[in-house]
Amino acid sequence: MVFLLQARERILQFYSKYDNFCKPALKFLLALVTLILINGSIGYSRSLTNFAVTLVLALVCSFLPVNVIVVMAAGIVLLHLYALSLESVIIIAALFLVMFLLYFRFTPKDAVLLLLTPMSFKLGIPYVVPIAAGLLGTPASVVSAGCGVVVYFMLSYISGSAAKTSGEGVDAELINKFRYLLDDMMFNKQMILYIAAFGVTILCVYFIRRLSKDHSWTIAISAGALLDILVMVVGALYFKLSVSIGGLILGSMVAVGVAFVIKFFVFNVDYSRTERVQFEDDEYYYYVKAIPKNTVKVNDRKVKKINGSADPAKKSREGRREKDRDTERRRSGKDEPVREKKDAPEYRMHRALTERDAQASSLERDTAAKARANRERRRNNQ
Repeated sequence: MVFLLQARERILQFYSKYDNFCKPALKFLLALVTLILINGSIGYSRSLTNFAVTLVLALVCSFLPVNVIVVMAAGIVLLHLYALSLESVIIIAALFLVMFLLYFRFTPKDAVLLLLTPMSFKLGIPYVVPIAAGLLGTPASVVSAGCGVVVYFMLSYISGSAAKTSGEGVDAELINKFRYLLDDMMFNKQMILYIAAFGVTILCVYFIRRLSKDHSWTIAISAGALLDILVMVVGALYFKLSVSIGGLILGSMVAVGVAFVIKFFVFNVDYSRTERVQFEDDEYYYYVKAIPKNTVKVNDRKVKKINGSADPAKKSREGRREKDRDTERRRSGKDEPVREKKDAPEYRMHRALTERDAQASSLERDTAAKARANRERRRNNQ
């Protein structure tokens, strides 16, 4: 566990240190994958499917806001459809206009979610989107996820029915094409089921992970995955659609794994050290629950280069230079002279004590000698 925490801290420190380089690189990858998926789905314009053009557009997007990447991706889709048929361009442009009005009105900061939703369908892991959006987003993220689902099914439908929508004809045929496109795209039962399942799952995960209960994020992830499976199964039975139960369960398990990775980086706390604080002021009582984060200190590694095969002549020259510098400092008076041991305070104190003891001993000897002399004089007088 400590190793994982240290790895997380190193990753976060690296990202914060090289933020100016990481953000453009991530936006470049996001734009590149988005354009590649669009070209692979509806690559009707040969000039736009050129990889050099795709690379240049992704490089330009790396220096632009993410919302501009969304608008540019929509423009690329319309250019591809223009090579297919004019009526498809008109219908998709109107649909994009409605979605952009909803998106920029409610969730203008969820551009990444809008781009990642069709991408997750292409990668076969669509159930990651609602759980991740509920953990990191807001209830308004339902709009972005729903728009992403509509975009995916729209591109899939156009790529699968290109023969029916291409070509030119009389006005009656154009009207039939418009009706055909609108009926099949706007009343797609599978698309409606995914929008409903994603919306319910996002709201469930969001409101549960906002609770003050311990392990609320873990409960939210588990409840969201189970609710997503339940809504998909019930909706498939209601609309009489064929849904792969094994794929649904496997995709939900992958979504739970990704969600726990997100939790590890975003909300990694230690509930065993939870503290509850209560205080008040003139107007309110406050009940605070403080949960410390799981953090570890990462020491910076310092590499010291040691050269064991130094030249002896070089060492002697360096030693002479060091002696010359010491001599020059002594002459200039920058360094204090080295105090001799006899001038040290400890030595002076010891010497004073020793001299005092010596004086006391000589006085005692003199007194004893005088006493002996007096006793001998009185003895002789007797």
